Amino acid sequence: MDKDSLSSCCSVSRSEIQKNRNKNKETPSNFHKADVQFKDKMVYLSGGEFLMGTEEQEGFPADNEGPIRKVKVNPFFIDRYTVSNREFNQFVKETNYQTEAEKFGWSFVFYKFLSPEQLKNEQQLHAVPWWFAVKDAFWYQPEGKGTTIEQRLDHPVIHVSWNDAAAFCKWAGKRLPTEAEWEFSARGGFEQKKYPWGDELNPEGEHYCNIWQGRFPQDNLVEDGFLGTAPTNSFLPNGYGLYNMSGNVWEWCSDWFYEVQLNDPKRINEQTQKAIRGGSYLCHKSYCNRYRVAARSSNTMDSSTGNMGFRCVSDVEF
Repeated sequence: MDKDSLSSCCSVSRSEIQKNRNKNKETPSNFHKADVQFKDKMVYLSGGEFLMGTEEQEGFPADNEGPIRKVKVNPFFIDRYTVSNREFNQFVKETNYQTEAEKFGWSFVFYKFLSPEQLKNEQQLHAVPWWFAVKDAFWYQPEGKGTTIEQRLDHPVIHVSWNDAAAFCKWAGKRLPTEAEWEFSARGGFEQKKYPWGDELNPEGEHYCNIWQGRFPQDNLVEDGFLGTAPTNSFLPNGYGLYNMSGNVWEWCSDWFYEVQLNDPKRINEQTQKAIRGGSYLCHKSYCNRYRVAARSSNTMDSSTGNMGFRCVSDVEF
């Protein structure tokens, strides 16, 4: 398989199943709080100029990681951690919000988390056979009926679409980060380093993120300690005190994926994909080394999977 066509390995789209969905529609949220929620988990970044993107050969040309360009970001606050099941549960309790996965009745789950019965009866994607469209797989029962987040309250919420993430942000008095804000934050003060901690993936043999070890998708050696998601405060934070900017779960951003290459503003209306950053526990250098800070991928706004989450930013002075 051509490495430039591997975004579905990272995060599969609902359009693979739902052919007649409403494309390019941002669902408005009715939920709003006057005050910013979970202030204590946010870090203030003073902003400034940085070199965004990469021109390294291991990147994906189709993803438009380059060229390297100087970008300026204004001061902002950003969550130290991705939004957790515990926080999303509070949002749902206060608003009775229903995620898009619940409305569709299913979401994508990685095959290693499924029972033999599910592997036999749930819909498998032939192009990327490690993904199954699992009935009743939602944020609170991540692998379908009979599963629970009870022991994963401090893990990142998953099975949330871009629209779900935007709804949470509005309720919390926040917003999704731009790609520039996300990458500025992920770099942690370093310039043009490959990862949030430097250029070496495993300094002195230590694991700094939750990604795949072994032969994908057959064997995960779990050398980093996690087969699926890890708690939101796992591993060492970067120079800005931010956790899991590489690996664990993909993080939704506010930008359209192809906006960086569009010269005609009218073509932005043709967009169907929102950018996601950071990679996930399924990324591996053999096919998808998108856990690099300059790497990017995308998905449709109504898509949800077991490896996509988000964190929030805010412009509000507390």
